[in-house]
Order: sequence, then C-alpha cells, then structure tokens
Amino acid sequence: MEQNFLTTFLLPGSLFIIMLGLGLSLQLDDFRRIIKFPKAIFIGITNQMVLLPLIGFGIAKILNLEPELAVGIMILAACPGGVTSNLISHLSNGDTALSVSLTAISSIVSIITIPLIINLGLAHFMGEGQEIHLPVIKTIAQIMVITIIPIFLGMMVRSKRPAIASSMEKPVKVASAIFLFVIIFGIAWTEREKMPGYFEQVGIAIALLNIITMLIGFYSAKIGKLKLPQSITIALESGLQNGTLGIVIAISILLNAQMSIPSAIYGLFMFITGGFMIWRYGRNKKGNASQT
Repeated sequence: MEQNFLTTFLLPGSLFIIMLGLGLSLQLDDFRRIIKFPKAIFIGITNQMVLLPLIGFGIAKILNLEPELAVGIMILAACPGGVTSNLISHLSNGDTALSVSLTAISSIVSIITIPLIINLGLAHFMGEGQEIHLPVIKTIAQIMVITIIPIFLGMMVRSKRPAIASSMEKPVKVASAIFLFVIIFGIAWTEREKMPGYFEQVGIAIALLNIITMLIGFYSAKIGKLKLPQSITIALESGLQNGTLGIVIAISILLNAQMSIPSAIYGLFMFITGGFMIWRYGRNKKGNASQT
C-alpha cells in the first residue's frame, strides 16, 4: 500500500485523538495503584502482555491462517487495552479506576513489546525470505508519538485545567467512537470483495481470541481472590484490545491492508462480548457493589 493521506495522517491522527481522550481521564493516582494494588495489576498485565500473545500465536497456528492474517492476529494480540474497555468496564460495574490504570500501564509497556512480538510473528508466519519487517527503534518512536505523547498531554490538561479536561472528555470519546467506525468501514469498503472470505477465515480466530482471553482474565482474577468488580475489569482488559492501534500498525507502518483485517473484524466483534458483560453485570449495580 502506498503512502497517502489515510496512512500518513488520518489513521495516526485518529489514534492520537483517541489516546488524548484516555489521558484526559488519567491522573497520577492511576499509576500509584501499582503499589497499592499489586496483585490486581500483576494479574491484569500478565494476562495482557504475556498470555494474550501466546494464545494468539496458538490460535493462528492451529487454524492454519493465511500468513498475512496470522500476522494480523499477532498484531492485535500485541496491542494494549483500549479506551473501549474502560467504557465497557464502567457500564458493567467493574472497577473503572483499575481499568484505566491497566490501560495506561499496558500502553506504556507495549511500546517495547509490540515490535518484538510482531517481528517474531513476521519471521514465523511470513518466512525469512519476505521483505516485510518492523524496524524496532522507528516503531517505538512512532508508537510513542501517537499513543504515549497524547496520553501525557491529556494528563497535563487534566492536572492543570481540570474543568477544561472534564468538558473535553465526553466530546473526545464521542469523536473516538466515530473515528473507529469510520476506520473499520473504510477498511471493509476497500477490501469489500474479499471481506466475506476474510470473515470466514479469521472470524473464528477472533472469536476464540476474544472469548478465551476474557475467560482466563475473569477466572485468574477469581483464583487470585479478587472481588467481582476487579474480576470483571481484568476480563475486559484481557480480552478487549486497542484495535485502532492494530489497524494503524498494519496500514500505516507495515503498509499491508490485509494484516489490518483481524483488528477491523475484532473492532466489531468486541461489542458483542462487551455487550454481554454489560447485560450480565451492568444490571445489578447494588449486588456488584456489595462485592467490592
């Protein structure tokens, strides 16, 4: 795919705004939870940064996906949680503060892990003879510009001008949802002739990745004797990834639209499982609160 307005400006710019919205909801106390609640943070980050890529790799291998789609699964599995998980965690009566903390921490850690995981996926599924590779230093710099910098800009606004941050938070979240829809629609339109085949090939993989990681997240929190709201949040953070970042990496950095298909399809599927969590746990706010 040649560089154009979409790959150079629109996709990275959309992600910048989405991550700015996350920053507007963050404060330093969200990072201090690492010390205050180490068990919940450890379980959540381990699921997200270690188990998720391993499960993604296993699913891609077992289902024998096309190389580009298999790499697309690895891209998605390498991505941190997204702002959608924060919203769904809130609506599901999970621990929203924990959700925001896990998203922020995983976003920072992932600037190192993303290039490593994706390059391993490229080497394994595409073969050594392929030209495609992800330059580590350049990728870290690019991810920092479109994720970490807007997070800290949002945090600065929240710290210095809390009233402005509060007034901006909702419009930015609405804009984020619109951008995500437009991006997914654009990819589906561009690849419209192949989309039915892509759904057939990668739909099962996406469903398995999402459902398995959410179940592992929920029950690992239970085994760790965490409360129900924390279990709900860790399930969502383990299974709901930043699909927009996955699309940006595939299209704007790797210049391969086919590798963005798993993230695009996932962007639709996550609302099914997220909706189930809202239906299952969001209705009984009083009961959930009693288990905090």
